[in-house]
Amino acid sequence: MRIDKYLKVSRIIKRRTVAKEVLDMGRVAVNGRVVKAGYEVKIGDQITLDVPGGPRTVVVEAIRENVPAKEAETLYREV
Repeated sequence: MRIDKYLKVSRIIKRRTVAKEVLDMGRVAVNGRVVKAGYEVKIGDQITLDVPGGPRTVVVEAIRENVPAKEAETLYREV
C-alpha cells in the first residue's frame, strides 16, 4: 500500500491530500530515509513524521485497505 494511503487509512493524517503534501515537503521518513507518496509500506517499517505538534514515530503493525475508525490504531504502534 502506498504510504500516503496508509497514513490516511490509519488516521495518522486525516486526509490523503494532506498526507501527500506532507510527503512532498520531505517531512516523512521511513527507516531513516525520506520518502515520496508512492513508497510501498511494509509491516515493520518505522515511519517518522515531522508534523505540527511535534515529531511522531510509529511502527507499521498491519496493512489493511479499509478499517473502522475505532480500529485504526491497531495498524500501528507508537514509538
